[in-house]
Amino acid sequence: MLDRSPQWIADAAGAHLREPQSAGDGPTRVVIDSRGVGPGDLFVGIAGERVDGGHFAATALEAGAWGVLVEPRHADSLPPGTGGVVLAAEDPLAALQRLATAWRRQLAAVVIGVTGSTGKTSTKDVLAAMLRAAGRRVTATSQNLNTEIGLPLTVLSAPHGTEVLVLEMAMRGPGQIAELARIAEPDIAIVTNIGPVHLELLGSIGAIARAKAELLDGLRPGGTAIVPADEPLLEPHLRDDLHVVRFGSGGDVTELPGVTLLSAGQPLTSAHMARNALAAAAAARAAGVEPAGEVDVALSAMRGQRERLQGGVVVVDDCYNANPMSMRAALDDLAATAPGRKVAVLGDMLELGPDGGRFHSELGVHARDVGVDVLVTVGPLAAYLGAGSGLGAVQSVEDAEQAARLVPTLVQDGDTVLVKASRGVGLEAVSAALRAARPPADGAR
Repeated sequence: MLDRSPQWIADAAGAHLREPQSAGDGPTRVVIDSRGVGPGDLFVGIAGERVDGGHFAATALEAGAWGVLVEPRHADSLPPGTGGVVLAAEDPLAALQRLATAWRRQLAAVVIGVTGSTGKTSTKDVLAAMLRAAGRRVTATSQNLNTEIGLPLTVLSAPHGTEVLVLEMAMRGPGQIAELARIAEPDIAIVTNIGPVHLELLGSIGAIARAKAELLDGLRPGGTAIVPADEPLLEPHLRDDLHVVRFGSGGDVTELPGVTLLSAGQPLTSAHMARNALAAAAAARAAGVEPAGEVDVALSAMRGQRERLQGGVVVVDDCYNANPMSMRAALDDLAATAPGRKVAVLGDMLELGPDGGRFHSELGVHARDVGVDVLVTVGPLAAYLGAGSGLGAVQSVEDAEQAARLVPTLVQDGDTVLVKASRGVGLEAVSAALRAARPPADGAR
């Protein structure tokens, strides 16, 4: 709850207070979707590409909203005595961001920003679990609330008493992580790695490094920068007034003795998760926590969860996103953990620019080299995987719907099935089809 007066919220957001009515304390939460507004909410009407949320201000107030934050023209259209607080701002999104910064300062929490080409969500999940295991009160990014809209909503969801904010930061182009850093004012920054992601938008690995390093640039003097030990592209951004911690081989944090990572009671043993854990541990230590013992991680949906199905089939549901680095890591993990046949259902990796075909073809070779037994490619780019693999057991389909029909017919008892692609491919349909064909074994995941 933002237990502050309407005037405080208006001042913090840089908004004009039109209607000061307020029943009791401040808003219980801040929302941007009028369909989910309930009593006590502050509804922020943001203008999108298709819909202007400000048009729904009256609907939000009728639903019992504590108040609305909208453009002046929408505030003017509301009749006097609406029964809620009415805040007017020329740019409601900017007002939302200013309000989040003001609330971040009220919390006096340690703020940790996490970005990187791959692994930022898993690193955020592991870090939050380490902190909670030590008894810290943590608010962390949920789902995909890692943008210029989602990040301020995450900050504003943090209750009084929050000790650590763990904020994932995504980007689609230059300047976007800098914007998120200005809102969050991080004390600690993690860059998990630099790789060929968003090449279509940014053009080069160097440009990607510069965009990710905006988080480091956003640290105030005395902040802690946590970076891979083997990433020279970040070195120019490591200022003398920062405390720099490097993780990975040859770095400051190379192992975690006495720490066991679990998810749903099962060990997390993949090499990429172990590396993410090193970055998370470095951040936990910077926040005053020494990770120890068993750490049960609640992995975000579709980020590598393993589900045991009937017939001893294991589905690795990792279809939220994909790029050449994360695909290779997932294939390596499949090779290291599958006791039976290794089945890879791999879809298009998007936003790779003109070299997209080459990246997919090279990944096909890697799939062959790690011993994939059955490869199903999904989408026009993924077809290069099959062409470049040299594998005999390759089937290519056009989309996730076709894959959802095909894959259950190929899977045999004891198989381990990796399902991975960029989010736009929608490969969760394949995981759902496998569950329908082979329900979870004894309800276990």
